[in-house]
Amino acid sequence: MSNGSLPSAPGPDAVERVFRDEHARAIATLVRAFGDVEAAEDAVQDAFAIALDRWPLDGLPANPGGWITTTARRRAIDQARRRARGRELLRDATVAPTPGSAEEAFPDERLALICMCCHPALAPDAQVALTLRLVAGLDPATIARAFLVGDEAIAQRLARARRKIRDARIPFRAPSAAELEERLAGVLATIALIATTGWRDAAIACEATRLARLVATLTAHPEALGLLALLRLQDSRAAARTDQDGVAIPLPDQDRTRWDGEAIIEALGLLRRCETHARAGPYQVQAAIQATHAVATSTATTDWPHILALYDLLHELAPTPVVALNRAVARAEIDGPAAALADINVLSLQGYAPFHAARAHMLLQLRSADAADAFSRAADLAPDEAERRYLRAAALRA
Repeated sequence: MSNGSLPSAPGPDAVERVFRDEHARAIATLVRAFGDVEAAEDAVQDAFAIALDRWPLDGLPANPGGWITTTARRRAIDQARRRARGRELLRDATVAPTPGSAEEAFPDERLALICMCCHPALAPDAQVALTLRLVAGLDPATIARAFLVGDEAIAQRLARARRKIRDARIPFRAPSAAELEERLAGVLATIALIATTGWRDAAIACEATRLARLVATLTAHPEALGLLALLRLQDSRAAARTDQDGVAIPLPDQDRTRWDGEAIIEALGLLRRCETHARAGPYQVQAAIQATHAVATSTATTDWPHILALYDLLHELAPTPVVALNRAVARAEIDGPAAALADINVLSLQGYAPFHAARAHMLLQLRSADAADAFSRAADLAPDEAERRYLRAAALRA
């Protein structure tokens, strides 16, 4: 049978689409049923392996997600039977309600899964790895490549996170309305960290946006909508960020005709939804800043006073040196490079490449001989080769 959106005899690509859509839901359902993260992972992986063999012959089930979850549950029960420690798990699983067929719908437990992965008892790097593994369904090797660490390091990080969940008895449950306000900040911070750290990898950037969309759908919280809007605006400039030689192009020099109009329109719609809540938060303000850039036809026509006012608000909500740096860059467009440089020079960001890049641009406008050194320092600290090539070239031109 076919559900109308996928072929009746699906190939690996169709199974991959189902995997992306249903992996987190299946994992969440099994963690709820068995209380064992590793057993849930193994069973869901087995279910998708079976789907790769069966679906091209039998056709796509009417409810692929239900088929996967039912098959994974059966695999988990089989595994539990084979383990001495599985007796108690088996008793709990077999007394729990089980679906009558592979077409039955399951409760959406994905918010509980995300909150478990982003629990504050876990280290931030563990939260990132576990979220990408369990919720996004990425394999450890892909995660390792994106974050420039070895496969073994990611495997150990995931193993430690699973042990921590077990030993600390981190609960698997959706938060109450009151708890959501407290827990959501950590969830969104984890997704933002995934986007910031992994933006050089197209697959990771896509997963960060997909995770943000999932949380926004499950909660409709204005900050979740704001983060999704921010990531969509960042996504919109992906095609214009580098030239044909792989050298970074700064935002003022980008070809705006290459920006993704549909992504911008979606982000603007999300921000309009945020306005109905009248609860400004850091992600909403960051998205509003990026939206102001997105609707301008050039740097010259950008509403810089509005951007500066938004940075003032953002600094009230999140008073960090990085926000102060970005505010100074915006101020330069209004008050000139000398005023901005005075703001920049007092910041403690010596190990941060954008700090030196911003100083370099101000010094260049002031015709200072120190601009080349500042560009070189920024290049030495830049984490991305495309940025390094741009900054080194700028140092030579300065």
